[in-house]
Amino acid sequence: MQQFIKSHSLHVIAVVLGVFVVSGVGYAYRTLRADIDHLTAERNALVDSARIAAENFRRVTGENTGLTETLRQTEDANTNLSTTLQSEQEKNALFESQIRDISGTVGTLQKLSETDPELLMKYSKVYFLSENYIPAHLLPLDERYLLNTSRPEQVQAETMPFLTRMLVEAETSVGPLKVASAYRSFKEQASVKTGYSVLYGSGANRFSADQGYSEHQLGTTVDLTTPTLAGLSLKFEDDPAYQWLAANAFRFGFILSYPPDNAYYQFEPWHWRFVGVALATSLHASGKHFYDLTQREIDGYLVSLFNQ
Repeated sequence: MQQFIKSHSLHVIAVVLGVFVVSGVGYAYRTLRADIDHLTAERNALVDSARIAAENFRRVTGENTGLTETLRQTEDANTNLSTTLQSEQEKNALFESQIRDISGTVGTLQKLSETDPELLMKYSKVYFLSENYIPAHLLPLDERYLLNTSRPEQVQAETMPFLTRMLVEAETSVGPLKVASAYRSFKEQASVKTGYSVLYGSGANRFSADQGYSEHQLGTTVDLTTPTLAGLSLKFEDDPAYQWLAANAFRFGFILSYPPDNAYYQFEPWHWRFVGVALATSLHASGKHFYDLTQREIDGYLVSLFNQ
């Protein structure tokens, strides 16, 4: 009997354990299944998200491709615009240069039209000045620059500042220079030539121009001397004032018209003509003289005659 009870008890325990086992397995299964379902749902959600992301990527990629093409087209357009702009800028630069050239030409022509062409003509026995020619503007020289203060002397107006600067600097460097003679009219030159002809006969032709051929009629020529010499003399060549003029007069636009061995008159160390700084400087640098040049060469300096 005890053996039976024991056996029966063991059977009951086994059954109970089996129930517990089955119950536990069922619970574990249900839990696992729930987890599997949850994970499946998450996977499906992730798949959907990945699909949407892939679609978005394809869409964005397509948009980027379009944007890239648009950007390329824009860059091409910018390149074309830059090329066009550069071309227009070059055209504008050319136009500006042409306008400057035209303005310069107009300015030059205006300046030439306002400058008396007679002032650079080769008059000594070459060209003739009319008896009616008088410089457009004449100004009286300050008495302090005159050798003879009782006789007024005039100089062409635009020449005056160049002459006075030269006289001032000469006085500072070597002592005073005086103007013995400046502008002479056609009639005054005729009177001077007549007086010399009476004294020297035909020999006057070696140092005195006939009326109409004198540079003095231009108003740009002066005869210079010193208070010591008190007149026109070949001795002026040996004076420091002449040496200073020979070395410096070009800086003020003056040249010696009749140097030694010229083809027109005897050497006149006192006779200085204003031809402008540019031409005087060129002659000084080349060792040439005014009458060595052709009139065409000289005329090229007319526009710069009164330039400083």
